[in-house]
Amino acid sequence: MPIDNYYLAHLLAVCWFVICWVGYSRYALFKGRTTPCLASVLHLYREDWMRRMLLRDNRIADANVIGNLERNASFFASSTLIILAGILTVLGASDRAVSLLADLPFVQAASREMSEVKLLCLGVVFVYAFFTFSWCMRQYNFAAVLVGSAPMVGEKHVTEQERKSFSERTARVISMAANQFNYGLRAYYFGMAALSWFINPWFFIVVTTGVVLVLYRREFHSDVLEVMVYTQTAMLEPAKEKSE
Repeated sequence: MPIDNYYLAHLLAVCWFVICWVGYSRYALFKGRTTPCLASVLHLYREDWMRRMLLRDNRIADANVIGNLERNASFFASSTLIILAGILTVLGASDRAVSLLADLPFVQAASREMSEVKLLCLGVVFVYAFFTFSWCMRQYNFAAVLVGSAPMVGEKHVTEQERKSFSERTARVISMAANQFNYGLRAYYFGMAALSWFINPWFFIVVTTGVVLVLYRREFHSDVLEVMVYTQTAMLEPAKEKSE
């Protein structure tokens, strides 16, 4: 293969990767405003959660739920640091990594420089994931503070409008934290797709497209979404006339 075509294939693969990632994120954001999806439906549930929380004197369970959500983000942030350490380790031994990859079937031969570029790009993906997960953790901290400052049931000087505003504001903060967590998970999905770049740039394009389809299916047409948007209506049976 001529050297120009060789680098052109890699350039096209990277451009398609960026277009799919950024394009799908923008598409999901705007489509979610008019179409039920996991993010929009869960936000409605969070508003219900906050409204019901204001009716309870004991908010320990609510604080525990936010703490569990924060621990999930903390787990992924810690895991991301381990992944970045592994990438830096492989980057320091790129010659050996190239020789190991060359022995695998269906792997396109790559120079040391190209392999280092691939590792750096993979590192950028997980650096982005770390920042999103860490920001998610801070936003859940903010939500915990809001829950702690929630007005109590017996406070008569707090109006219903203030309670409604508080529940909407707190639900919005929790949804913002959840969105950051979702962005971090997407980075993991696309990071897995970036691993296919080490095999072949065209395979990289196919896997990236497959990741977009999987994300779209899960966020807009998954079974769990169908369950959450389903509302059972009471079936009114016509009254049966009693025959005497």
